[in-house]
Amino acid sequence: MRTPRRQPSGTAPAEGRPLPDDASEGGLLIPLRRLDERRAAMAEISDEALLAACGIGDSAALGALFDRHHLAVYRLVSRLLRTDPSDIDDLVQTTFLEVWRSASRYGGRGSVKSFLFGIAANTVRHHVRSAQRRRNAIAEWEPPTPRNAPDDALSQAQQVGRLAAALDLLPHDLRVAYVLCDLEDIAGVEAARMLGLRAGTMWRRLHDARRALRAAIEEGAP
Repeated sequence: MRTPRRQPSGTAPAEGRPLPDDASEGGLLIPLRRLDERRAAMAEISDEALLAACGIGDSAALGALFDRHHLAVYRLVSRLLRTDPSDIDDLVQTTFLEVWRSASRYGGRGSVKSFLFGIAANTVRHHVRSAQRRRNAIAEWEPPTPRNAPDDALSQAQQVGRLAAALDLLPHDLRVAYVLCDLEDIAGVEAARMLGLRAGTMWRRLHDARRALRAAIEEGAP
């Protein structure tokens, strides 16, 4: 029986189509390794380049941004709005969908992470206005008070509970200012830029938030 001769790499078979380099006698070999290579390449691209790629419709770039920053966005959203984890997941997804739509608006002022945080904060604001569900989980944030706990541990638990309750009752704009600047350690000027505010407005909101929280803790102290 005569063995068929293999055609040289890159030559055309009988039907006229070029033969891929990774073709074999029994069919085509699917180059799955190229997917890993693309993921590795994405890991080396800057946030700015990925966001620019999102602006021209590259879904892989959006996936890479999500992989890098979704945990930070999740943490921010969970601090701005205490609700079910599934609701937070939905808001994170909504944030990145908005990033996809708004990528072309990024002008290079501030980091891409700050751009994402600004979109996340606005997403939560719209959610709060339409749903008004942020007070439902206040009891879940209060740490349980152990029986026969020492006085200092009991006092600390009560203070944390008062702070949680006071933060939840802050107007949304003051809450955003406090979370971004005091919990996420974002500079006031950067936070103001993220939200499209004047720096003076941000500092005033942060001052009012700190004063309100301090007063709530002091009023509840024994």
